[in-house]
Amino acid sequence: MMIDAHQHFWDPARACYPWMNGPELAPIRRPFGPADLAPLLEANGIDASIVVQCRSSVAETEEFLGVAHATPSVIGVVGWADLTDAALGATLDRLRTLPGGAKLVGIRHQVHDEADPDWLLRANVQRGLAALFARDLAYDFLVRTRELPAAIATAKAFPQARFVLDHSAKPPIADGGSADWADRVAALAACGNVWCKVSGLATEAKWSDWDAERLFPFVRHVANCFGEDRLIFGSDWPVCLLAGSYGEIKIALETCLAKLGASVREKAFGVNAKAAYRLAG
Repeated sequence: MMIDAHQHFWDPARACYPWMNGPELAPIRRPFGPADLAPLLEANGIDASIVVQCRSSVAETEEFLGVAHATPSVIGVVGWADLTDAALGATLDRLRTLPGGAKLVGIRHQVHDEADPDWLLRANVQRGLAALFARDLAYDFLVRTRELPAAIATAKAFPQARFVLDHSAKPPIADGGSADWADRVAALAACGNVWCKVSGLATEAKWSDWDAERLFPFVRHVANCFGEDRLIFGSDWPVCLLAGSYGEIKIALETCLAKLGASVREKAFGVNAKAAYRLAG
């Protein structure tokens, strides 16, 4: 099974997405749903996908579970719930009773938008993570270089938990890279309980001037750090459309992964996502 482990649905006419402001994001400021994604998956040989939260809303998580229930190709939902809420456990339990609730595989929060780089280390957040892991759910790190030290400390605090690093921690590709990013990603990978999504890289490059060759050094670095068993492909559709089509993104990342070996490519496109998110099948 070929899996796209990171895609989104949204409708700006029905909900507010604070991160979607700005004229440069106008091309994606429109509805995107399962009917838009289905032909892209078919055309690119992708069998299934995981839909990931876009805003801090339990209502969105409920909606995504409903979409997953009605859409066989959506095999997992990484939703949002308030990690600081003392009643988080009850919320998670309720979500799992909804249609599609069995497809809730993880939770994510936009940590890189928090003013505090150590937000993950707050006592109430750590309490929430404990509730999450008690229910055998994964946690997606949405962080940049600034927040990686807190992510490293968090991964160490929960050695039996499963974490997934989104977008390879958004390396500053357009600026030529960063030694801090490279060193901190390596330290996070050393924890052993973190998988890394090779996703969102083209949009960290110059949108109108990138190719697989320019992405490859960053893909090679995370591959060296995480190994072939902890790399996961994600398209980051429709955000990726800012830089290229679904097919262009998929081919570029596939090219990068294939350079590292056939088994690296094969595992990143399915096997590793199943392990990270405990997917059935």
